[in-house]
Amino acid sequence: MNRYPLWKYLLIGVTLVVAFLYTLPNFFGEVPAVQVSPVRTSETVDTALLGRVEALLKTASLPTSGVELAGNSIKARFASTDVQIKAKDVLQNGLGERYTVALNLVSASPAWLSTLNALPMYLGLDLRGGVHFLLEVDMKAALEKAAVRYQNDFRTELRGDKIRYSRISREGNAVVVRFATRDQRDAAADKLAAVFTDLGFAAEDLDDGFLLTARLKPEAEKQVQEFALQQNITTLRNRVNELGVAEPVIQQQGANRVVVQLPGVQDTAKAKDILGRTATLEVRMVDEQADPLLVEQGQAPFGAEIVASREGGKIAVKKDVVLTGDSITDAAPGFDSTSAQAAVHINLDGKGARIFKDVTRENVGKRMAILLIEKGIAEAITAPVIREEIGGGRVQITGMETAQEASDVALLLRAGALAAPMQIVEERTVGPSMGAENIEKGFHSNIWGFLAVVAFMTIYYRVFGLFSSVALAINGFFLIALLSMLQATLTLPGMAAIALTLGMAIDANVLINERIREELRNGATPQAAIHAGYDRAWGTILDSNLTTLIAGIALFWLGSGPVRGFAVVLCLGILTSMFSAVTVSRAMVNLTYGRQPRLAKVSI
Repeated sequence: MNRYPLWKYLLIGVTLVVAFLYTLPNFFGEVPAVQVSPVRTSETVDTALLGRVEALLKTASLPTSGVELAGNSIKARFASTDVQIKAKDVLQNGLGERYTVALNLVSASPAWLSTLNALPMYLGLDLRGGVHFLLEVDMKAALEKAAVRYQNDFRTELRGDKIRYSRISREGNAVVVRFATRDQRDAAADKLAAVFTDLGFAAEDLDDGFLLTARLKPEAEKQVQEFALQQNITTLRNRVNELGVAEPVIQQQGANRVVVQLPGVQDTAKAKDILGRTATLEVRMVDEQADPLLVEQGQAPFGAEIVASREGGKIAVKKDVVLTGDSITDAAPGFDSTSAQAAVHINLDGKGARIFKDVTRENVGKRMAILLIEKGIAEAITAPVIREEIGGGRVQITGMETAQEASDVALLLRAGALAAPMQIVEERTVGPSMGAENIEKGFHSNIWGFLAVVAFMTIYYRVFGLFSSVALAINGFFLIALLSMLQATLTLPGMAAIALTLGMAIDANVLINERIREELRNGATPQAAIHAGYDRAWGTILDSNLTTLIAGIALFWLGSGPVRGFAVVLCLGILTSMFSAVTVSRAMVNLTYGRQPRLAKVSI
């Protein structure tokens, strides 16, 4: 009656082993580390750079706990923060400006656990320490930038239809076009209204001319602001990846603000430097008159400057910029016409397409350099010879070594620059010691709460209370293992959810134990009482947990930030508690009492 088949015991045993293995990494803590990443995302780290890092640290007599390749970065572990800070200075001076060297924290769990993909939970800012920024997007500048774009597009459209105008100017976020006659103004209004449907046009007659004023419609204005905010969030995410931050929080707050939380980052100055980065494209003509020997020696002709070439060596490019990345409307990775070489396909706006067409027409037979400028450093990706006029606003950039590099460059061009300026309105640093104190307090609150529950259950329900307590401990293992497997971020609200889950999980065992007591009082045999207690309490347990699960899902769906973290832990805890409270506790009861056919009494 009260026996499990062998496969159920094996299932419980396997889940316990897996839960133990995936819970274990969380008890090893973290150690100080220095992370080295390339400034240009198109570059990759290799064993040669790893050797340079090891050599620099060895020369400076700075002992490490290990140096390893981790993704597209190198992480060196140290025994203390003092050695970590010294190592950062040594590596920064030794590697130069091509690499970002940042302070960080990495897991101290053994390598054999990592090979099993058993990794610790990520810790939030309040538990791990780190930096918190609140940035505000300049929406006025975003609208003005849109007006500048329309100002240039108006010129292209009116010239294309040969509609004469006196002047096109920008007044704030409005574009004003002046005409000599009313007929010219009306023709322009019809043309522009048909092309630019997002704009509202207002005509005005003056003594000295006729004006046509264009402004974004309210819904289009809102769309521009939303795009600027989302573009900035995307850009910030791309930049934060360089810091190697585990589970950074980058999310919208209100209509024009962005919250950036970087757990584990100790170097606030480096974080601000990364967030303020720009990456854009410039098109310049190569100085054909420059002496190659002098260029290699670093001597630039008048009106030119020397930049490194992706193809090797240096080239001299004119200082006059033909085209900038502001004219790029889209960039996508792909391949050239032969499908043999990776390339980036770029779409230009109206102004950019016209400029590019004119320049290529006037400079056939000359070389044009396409520069990628990242963190103030310019590099010529390619410098092809112009064979013919290129029109249509679609440009292909070759010279990429791999498809991944083409994808990275396209990403930089799409989201490398901020769509609108941002300023830091709030900056807060949480020290590692404060995070450790929060962890200690949260851990102690869970332990003391668990011990209080164990004491009550053991006194009140005796052996069955002991079974319930063991099942509760196993539930804690399951919950932490699941959070580790999902690589979830644990915060203080998450620790509160764990405490709440442990308190709620015991309710199921209380229902089962009380049901068994009731069956015994009604004259049932101990074996029949155990069977009926578990079977008849299951419906009540399912209903109560289901209603709580619905509330947790609602919190996750409608909440944000810490509320969602609380909801995730709560929902997972409900699922693990239903398994541990019913299946695991009954397995212990079955092993203890199930093989006694003439059971006289049970300790409950």
